[in-house]
Amino acid sequence: MGLEHSRDYSHDLRSAGKRNLIIAFALIAGFMFVEVIGGILSGSLALLADAGHMLTDAASIGLALLAMHFAGRPHSVQLTFGYHRLEILAALVNALALWLIAAWVIYEAYGRFKVAPEVDGGIMLSIGAIGLCVNLGAAWILHKSSGHNINIQGAFLHVLADLLGSVGVIVSGILVWTFGWTLADPAVSVVIAALILASSWRLMAKAVHVLLEGAPEHVDICSLCSELEAVDGVTLVHDIHVWTLSSGNEALTAHVLIEPDYPGDVEALRLRLRDIVYHDFGIGHITLQVEKSLEGCTEDHHFNHLAAS
Repeated sequence: MGLEHSRDYSHDLRSAGKRNLIIAFALIAGFMFVEVIGGILSGSLALLADAGHMLTDAASIGLALLAMHFAGRPHSVQLTFGYHRLEILAALVNALALWLIAAWVIYEAYGRFKVAPEVDGGIMLSIGAIGLCVNLGAAWILHKSSGHNINIQGAFLHVLADLLGSVGVIVSGILVWTFGWTLADPAVSVVIAALILASSWRLMAKAVHVLLEGAPEHVDICSLCSELEAVDGVTLVHDIHVWTLSSGNEALTAHVLIEPDYPGDVEALRLRLRDIVYHDFGIGHITLQVEKSLEGCTEDHHFNHLAAS
C-alpha cells in the first residue's frame, strides 16, 4: 500500500467516523432530555443515572468531534505534530467523566437503599425500552468506526454502557411495576455504575499508555529490531523509540549501526530499512540515523532487545 493510498484511506476513515459521530450525537442528545423528564416524573434514580450517562455520552461525542476538527488543522512551528494529541486528551476526559458519573450514582443509590422513594415502574419500563432502541442504533453506527479511532472507541464504549444501562432500567421497571419492589431501582443503578467503570477502564489505560509515549500494541519492538538487523550490513539497532501520536498515527526514531567498511550505498540501505518499518509495522513517521561508529553517540536511551528476547 503506497503512502498516498494510505493517506487517502485514513482520510476516508476519518470522514466516515465524523459522520457517524454526528448521527450518534443527534440520537443520544435528543433522547437524553426524554430520560431526564422521565426520571423526574417517575422518581427513578436508574433513569436519572442513565440520563447523566447520556449527558456524558453527548459531551464525549462533542469532544470527539472537536478533537477531529482540530486534528485537521495545519501544523505550526510551535506544534510540529499539529493537534493530533487532542484526540487522546479528549479520550482521557471521557474516561474520567464516566468515573465521576459512576461515583455519583453509587452515592445516590446508597441513600435510596436506606430510604426507598416511590417509583413509577410503568414510566421506567416505557422509557427504558425506547432508550434500548436508541442505544442500539447509536452503538451500531459507532461500531463501524470504533476500531480506527480511540476517540470514537471512547464514544462507542459510552453508548455500549448506556445500552446495558437501558436493559437494567427495563428490568428494574418490570420489578417495580409488577412486584412493587422499589429497591430494584437503586440496585440496578449500582449495576449501571459498575458497567460504566468496567467499560471505561480499558479506554483510560489506552489513553494513559499513549500519553506516556508507550509503544503501540501492534508493534513488537524486539521483532522490529531483529528484522532490521537481519539486513546485510546492519550491525545493531539502538536508541530506538516508538510511540503513538494519535489513532493510526505512530512514530519511530532509531540509530542504526552499520559495518564500518559497508561497500554499498548507505542511503539505499536506509531507504530499505525505512520500507521495512513502514510496510511491515505500519509506522508512518520514521527517522533513522545511520552510523558507522558509536563514537559521538550521546543518546542515553538504549533498548536491549537482545536481552529482552
